[in-house]
Order: sequence, then C-alpha cells, then structure tokens
Amino acid sequence: MPPGGYFGKALLVDLSAGSSRSESIEESVLRSYVGGVGLGAWLMHSYCPARIDPVDPRAPLMFVFSPMVGTPLTTSAKFAVVAKSPLTGRLTDALASSHFAIAGKLTGHDAIVLRGACREPSVVVIDRDSVRTEPAPDLWGLPAAQAEARLRDRHGPAWRVAAIGPAGERGVRYATISHDGRHAGRGGLGAVMGSKWCKAILVRAGTKVGSADPAGVLAAARELRKRSFGAATAKYRELGTMANLLAFNAISTLPTRNFSAARFEGAPALGAEEIADLRHLARNSCASCSIGCEHIYRGPGGTQARMEYENVFALGPLCGVSDADAVIAASSRCDELGLDTISTGGTIAWAMECVEKGLIDAPWLRFGNPEALLRAIEQIGAREGLGRLLALGTRAASQEVGRGSEAFAPHVKGLELPGYEPRTLQAMALGLAVNARGADHNRSGAYEADLSGAHDRLMGGEAHVAGAIETENRAAVMDSLILCKFLRGVFAEGGRDPLAEWARLLKLVTGWDVDADELATTARRIVLAKRLFNLREGWTREEDWLPDRFLSESLKLESGRTATLTATRLEAMISAYYRERGLDEAGVPDPETVGKLSLHGLMGSEQIGAKVG
Repeated sequence: MPPGGYFGKALLVDLSAGSSRSESIEESVLRSYVGGVGLGAWLMHSYCPARIDPVDPRAPLMFVFSPMVGTPLTTSAKFAVVAKSPLTGRLTDALASSHFAIAGKLTGHDAIVLRGACREPSVVVIDRDSVRTEPAPDLWGLPAAQAEARLRDRHGPAWRVAAIGPAGERGVRYATISHDGRHAGRGGLGAVMGSKWCKAILVRAGTKVGSADPAGVLAAARELRKRSFGAATAKYRELGTMANLLAFNAISTLPTRNFSAARFEGAPALGAEEIADLRHLARNSCASCSIGCEHIYRGPGGTQARMEYENVFALGPLCGVSDADAVIAASSRCDELGLDTISTGGTIAWAMECVEKGLIDAPWLRFGNPEALLRAIEQIGAREGLGRLLALGTRAASQEVGRGSEAFAPHVKGLELPGYEPRTLQAMALGLAVNARGADHNRSGAYEADLSGAHDRLMGGEAHVAGAIETENRAAVMDSLILCKFLRGVFAEGGRDPLAEWARLLKLVTGWDVDADELATTARRIVLAKRLFNLREGWTREEDWLPDRFLSESLKLESGRTATLTATRLEAMISAYYRERGLDEAGVPDPETVGKLSLHGLMGSEQIGAKVG
C-alpha cells in the first residue's frame, strides 16, 4: 500500500497511439521528492528524452499532484505543470490552484504524463476507469475560458478542465495553460500543449485518497485556517499583491521602461489604493483557500481581469503605461489569448526600446502609449506583423535583431525578469541569475532577504548568498508539498521553524516519521535535481548570469546613493552560492554532494557523470 496522501503511480498517456498505462512510483521516490515540482523534476529525468526539442511530440507534458491535495489543509488544492520550456530550453514548472488539482489527483494518480500528439485538435478525457481523446475542432481558436465552459456543458459539471488559448495553439513561446480563470503561466507550457494538438484535458474524480492520521490532519487544518486570517496574510486580503506597486516605487525597485529606471512617475495612477474605489469588482479565493487574495477589477467596455503586482508592473511601468484602464484591458486580453503577462510585458518593453534606438522599424510602438501596448498584444497572440518576432520571447528576438539589443533584453536563460530591480535588490539579483527556471520570483524569493533589513540591499555579499539559498530551499519544499507561498509568513510567525511545521503536516498525511532535518535535505535535493536536468540539456555556467544592462548601468536613487551591481560582485556571489550548494566552479554537483543527497540515479549524462567521478 502507498503511504497516506499518495496512489503511488503515474498515468502515462500516449496521444499518438491513443493508449495509456499506469506505472508505479516507488515510495522511496515519493519520500525523496514529495510531489509537485520536486516529483515533477524526478519524472522529467525519467520520461523526457535528452536534448529533445520542447515541442517535439515525444517531449512530455506533466500534471503533477502532491500528498496535500484533497486534504482540508488551506491552500492545498494546487498542482504543478512540468515540461521542458520552449522559451528557455530548460526545465520549467508552473503552479496553479483550482478544483482541477483535486479532481486530477482523484483520478487515482500522483501525476498525469502526456506524450505524443493528437492527429487533429482534440481534448483528453480522464477518469478513474478510462482515458480517451475526442476530436474538438470547434474549440480550436477559442479562449481557454470559453473552451472550458463548452466542455463542462458538454460533459457535465463534475468534470474539471485545463485548456489553452489561441496563443498556445499558435506556439507563442510564453503561452499559458488555464483553468477556472487561473493560469500555469510561465515558461510556455501552453505552447507545449498546443504542439500536441491538445486543446484541453478533462479530469473527473473517481476515487478517494486517505491520510495516515485523518483526525490529526483535520485538527491541524482547523488551526492553520484560523492562523491564516491573521496579520501575516492581511495584505493579500485587503489589496492583494498590488499593494507592492507603490511600496516598491518608493524604495526604487519598480522596474520602469525596460529596466532603464527603478521609479515610475505614473505609479500612483496604477496603485490599488488609487483605483480600487472606481474599478474594484470582487475578491475571490482559490479552491480550498481561506486567504482570498484574488482581486478582480473592471476595465473599459465591460472587460475585467484579476489584477496582481506582476501583471500591473509588466504591462504598466515596464512599458511606461500609466493608464489604468489600458493595463486592465491588456491583462484581460492576455488572459483571453493565454499569454504570460510577465513575458508579454517584458518582450514588448524590450521592443519599445529597440524602436526608440532605431533597431526595429515600428514607429507606432512607443513607451507610454496604451494603444501601442494593446496592438502589440494582439499581434503576439495572432503571430502576425511584429508579433511573429515578439512571440519568440526576448532572448530569441534579441538574437534575431542583434546590434546590441541583447544587452538590454530582460531575461535569464530566456525567461523574462519579474518586477524586482536587481541593482537595488542584490540578493534577488543572485536568485534570478542562478535559478533553474530562469528569472523567477517564485522559485527564489531572495527579495525577502533584501527587504528584511538584515543587510544592505545595494551591496551584495555573503549574507545575500545565505538569504538567497534559504528562500530557494523553502520554496522547493512549499512547491512540492504543495502549499501557497502566501502562507509562508503564517508558518514563520512567533519565531516558528516552518520546516518543522511542514514536516509535522507531512507526517500526519503520510505516516512517515519525517522531521525538519529531512525536509531540509529534501529541499537541497530538489534544487539540485533541477540543475542536473538542465546540465543534461546543455546548461553551462554562462547561463547563470544577468543581462549586461544590470552590470554596466548604475541607478541614481532619490536617497542620494547610487545602485551599482558589478560583474565582479555578481561573479563572487555566484561562486559563493556554488560552494554553499556543494557545486564545483562549473556549477556541477561534486561527488560528496551527490552522495549526501542520493542523486546518483539522476546522473544519466556521461558528461555529467565524468565530472562527478
């Protein structure tokens, strides 16, 4: 029998052959990688052919669940989508919350792995007793939400749906997968799904999963729910992450006009404090969540969108746009097309600077022009006009344009930067540079170390390295359990050790005698499992780096200080990070680290194997 919270198997679906089978997952693997992004990394080592093109039919697309899904623990209704990214060529994983997580797991599997490709636009239908594909040409071209509504009308309300929009169908490299109005957003997972001619995957719960200590889990859930209403989550309930906008602007860490500045003069017009009274429609919660961070805003013409810091930053200040209606409309249109808002805004902002410098002939595309922003989004979604170039993302587009445009293309490993200025948040600079997924604020929350007040955020050093590693480790655990990161402050309140509490919850669900030390080791293993996958795919140390702009241009701050991040300082932090992680100077795990973390089974490449003896 598998441990509590698990079924001990993965469902492998071959879309080309129209067949499926279940394969066992050993308990030792589940305990070593837990679920979510951790288990997804292990599965990618097992099922993804080396050096394969991300949109090759043989490349897998995985929906990975966790032991917490289906329990009454708040925020536990989450799942990970894992694949090789068409944007980066490296491992990518995206988390999402919805009833799809619960129904998907209760098909009786810890992961669903799609391989191959359908012969025509189709949907995949999975319940406990059967897996089938159905032609769905009538859904091709629809926004994900419309396709989902049609499918639930057709099949019934018990079915849960994850679908792609037109951007995924057309292979935009930063297309998303959507469900219940939420998105597995970063890295182009929608393009992977579109390459399989798969419009949607439908799942229906057909079984149950138990916990080792049901009464203990229920008691823990009641306590956690009560604590989740406290001060640590107040920001998310009251204003959502949009509360960050004016705060970041005040401390010169709000990326503006393609990271050429760190303060935006138009920020007040976009702040939640300013626009909530006029445009705020509702506050919602994800499935099984007591926080309620989702804030819906009304835009022009009856449009509406879920507004968060990242989409407001990317479609507002980063593009120089201060028109709130335009930013809401742009966010709504990205949702309809199925576009990651961070990569969309980052790519458009880069193109705006290219136009300004005479490198791209599109005089209509200017910083601060709301109509230009919306026009660019339409062209990206259709892959027409300038959109054919911008659909590639900033790395590939800048390589095509050349002439120095690579220096200010805001990406790491091909993934566009989120809304954190690296020169004024230098622990975050390190976190962005070394993260396996690329420039990411969820797998590395190093900005927390910068904003803690424990050290000078403008002078990166050893303390910044320790802070970056700690947040990366904690993210690896939360993303594998899976629990929402908006609870992280709740777990740390009163000087608590979050690892100890997570271990207690995992023990109640699974029955394992797990403790904080074991989870700390698990976190390190997951972080390096991702790195090992990227090494297998051709990663080199040169990819752990930031664009030249951040290392050659300083920022003059209103405080009178100058924010400078030199190549020498970044190099020193990266080297220290490697040492602390047990990596050699090339960024490869050394033999001692491989042994301590039981990573031998992932050392499949002859080149990697030779480096670690």
